[in-house]
Amino acid sequence: MILVTGGLGMIGAHTARALADLGQDVLVTGHRRTDVPSFLAGRVAVETLDATDRDAFLALGDRYDITAIVHLAGSIPGDDPVAFFRTDLAGLTSALDAARAWRVRRFAVASSLGVYIGRDEPSWHEELPLPTADLPHLIVAFKKAVEPLTTHSLRGSGVEPVVLRIGTVWGPLVDPDSPFFPIPSYLNAGLSGGTPRSLVADEGFDCCYAPDAGRAIASLMTAPSLKYQTYNVSSGQPVTNREFAEALAELVPGLPDRLQPGGETGPYLDISRLREETGFAPEFDVRAAVADYAAWRKANPR
Repeated sequence: MILVTGGLGMIGAHTARALADLGQDVLVTGHRRTDVPSFLAGRVAVETLDATDRDAFLALGDRYDITAIVHLAGSIPGDDPVAFFRTDLAGLTSALDAARAWRVRRFAVASSLGVYIGRDEPSWHEELPLPTADLPHLIVAFKKAVEPLTTHSLRGSGVEPVVLRIGTVWGPLVDPDSPFFPIPSYLNAGLSGGTPRSLVADEGFDCCYAPDAGRAIASLMTAPSLKYQTYNVSSGQPVTNREFAEALAELVPGLPDRLQPGGETGPYLDISRLREETGFAPEFDVRAAVADYAAWRKANPR
C-alpha cells in the first residue's frame, strides 16, 4: 500500500487517483480538508491525520502495510514564519521517521520549481546548480530546505528518496482564487458568467494540469527502478495566457476579450529525465484541460 499524505488536497488527490488507476492500494490522509473528492470515493482508504503528531503517524503502520510514502502534506504560512517552519518541519520529520521505521521502499517529497529561482536559462533541468537567491515565498524557502533534509535523513536507511520538483499545477480542487497563479480565477470568472481579469496575452509560463501531475508522480512511485533522486514534475512546455483565453472562449461564446498585448515566455521545467525514466507524457493540452476543468466545475464546488 502507498501512503499519500495530504492526499485530499489537489496534487495529493490526483496522485492517489493515478496510483489507484495503476492498481495500487492507496491510503490518503487529510487534516483540515476531510471531504473526499468524487473521483476518489470508494477507491482509497482515508484517515484523518495531523502529520505533526509523530505517534499518530507511526500508528498508521499498525493498521496498514505501507510500502511507500508520498509526502505532500503541508500548511499555509500565517503571520509567524517560525510557526510555519516548525509545523511543516514536524510533519516532514514524522513522515521520515515512519519511512525508516516501516522500511518502505521509496519516499517521495514535494519540492518546487521555485528552487531554481535565480537561474536565467529558458528551461530548468535537474542538473543545474541551485543558486543562492532571495526567494519570493516561505513555502518555496521550505521546499528548498526539504531536499537535503530528506536525502540526508534517508541516507543508509535502505529507503529510496525521490525529490519532486513540482511545477505550476492547476485543475480540479485548485483554489479558484489562488494567489499564486492567475489562471484559476480567470477561468472561474468566465465559467460563472463574470468578466475575467485582464491578462498579458503572450506571457508564457510553466504549467501542468493536475491529473497529469498526479500521473507523473505515480509513475515515479511505481517505476521498477530510478537512476536519480530528483525529478521535475510538470508538462515540459510553457503555455501562454492567450492559449487559456482561446480555450475558454470556445466554451463561453461572447466572452469579452480581456487580453493585453505583449508578454514573453518565462522559464519552465524540463521533464526529459522524468520522460526517459518512466515514459511519462502529458495527456492534456490546454484546450482539453480547460474543457475537463469546466465539466468538473459544473458538478463540484471547487
